[in-house]
Amino acid sequence: MNSRFKWTVVGSSTCVAVLLLIGAQKGRAVSTDDIYSHLKVYTEVLERIKLEYVEQPDMKSVTLGAIDGLLESVDPFASYLTEDQYYEYEKTREAKTGGVGLILAKRYGYVAVVDAIPGSPADKASITTGDLIESINGVATRDMPLAYAEQLLRGSAGTTVDISLLRLRNPDPQRITLTRSDVSLPAVTEKMLPGNVGYVHVSSVAGDRIADAKTKIQNLKKDGAKYVVLDLRHCSTGDQENGIALANLFLDKGEIATLQGQRTEKKEFIAQPGNDVWSGPVVVITNRATAGGAEIAAAALLDDKRAQVLGERSYGDASLRETIKMEGNGGAIILSTAKYYSPSGKAIQDTGVTPTVLVAENDNTPEVDEDGNPVPQTAPKSTEDTLLKQAVDLVTGKTTVAALANAGTPDVQTVPAAPPIIQKAPGPK
Repeated sequence: MNSRFKWTVVGSSTCVAVLLLIGAQKGRAVSTDDIYSHLKVYTEVLERIKLEYVEQPDMKSVTLGAIDGLLESVDPFASYLTEDQYYEYEKTREAKTGGVGLILAKRYGYVAVVDAIPGSPADKASITTGDLIESINGVATRDMPLAYAEQLLRGSAGTTVDISLLRLRNPDPQRITLTRSDVSLPAVTEKMLPGNVGYVHVSSVAGDRIADAKTKIQNLKKDGAKYVVLDLRHCSTGDQENGIALANLFLDKGEIATLQGQRTEKKEFIAQPGNDVWSGPVVVITNRATAGGAEIAAAALLDDKRAQVLGERSYGDASLRETIKMEGNGGAIILSTAKYYSPSGKAIQDTGVTPTVLVAENDNTPEVDEDGNPVPQTAPKSTEDTLLKQAVDLVTGKTTVAALANAGTPDVQTVPAAPPIIQKAPGPK
């Protein structure tokens, strides 16, 4: 090996070793011998690529891609930032800059959309959960650190950013220009539906929105609500721990969640009597863009048998993430160091929340052309909110889980009830 390649191997191997050692602390994950054997294989693969690939490869790109793939394989929200990227990340993280309203993760090596914040530039462009961002301002996102992609999307309000999208409903890449703006997170909304059904839509758990939700539920109760539908669709922002308080609005006892990691002391969150404001029937609605604190709340209400959950399986994003400074090269890793577990012991980030009744949400977005513009007269004729209608029928007793399962609708499924829990599944050892 020449000198430059040796340093490439040493640098990238150091990053891999740090990642492996994070899990090996106190002998909890892999032994030291295992780490060295993995590094030996990793080094040999790099050497074979260097010496035998059909053309001279860019070894920096190869090693960074390997590190990115390693992180994505364990954590779709992780990032490795080089020294320069980390410097820019720290400089812009706290700055008040505009954005496009995208919540991101990694999928298949690309930057993937978890959600587009309602009312944001991305939402107005009909970008939706599952879309893949192929490039940002001409820079390919394949093996791009997630935090760096988020940084590229930020900028002064009024400036533009060009992205290329791979959409679920259109496999051909589409180029879209988004104008950055000061994105505001949606407020909690409520209304009284026919039949004394109180409807509360929590689209974010950020800031004081849980207190706001509490007030709105109390107001619905005063107005004669006998039932509540809690809509958590497109709720993917805010401090995840706020999901604990949201669940507590409907629980006066029982476990809500557990936070635990290899080096994070186990922390149990128990419902506090007196913090609940609604003891009547409740149904929760979720979709693919339900993530974070909203998932914690939905999982608790489902596992504690406090509510039925109807809709789509949630995204799967409930963890404590930390920035870990690398020793020696000035870079950093952003990594989940602990996960939230539901009362039944499931890691929410790994499994998401599977509703009692799985119902696909209506896709009412119009088709778009290669420039991302809506194609005239392609929007579906039906704009009925199927999930809300079925949630109202379920909470009021007009239908049952069994009836929905036997309705013969292809997009409706029910999940068998779990057997009685004798002993909770343990968290990570």
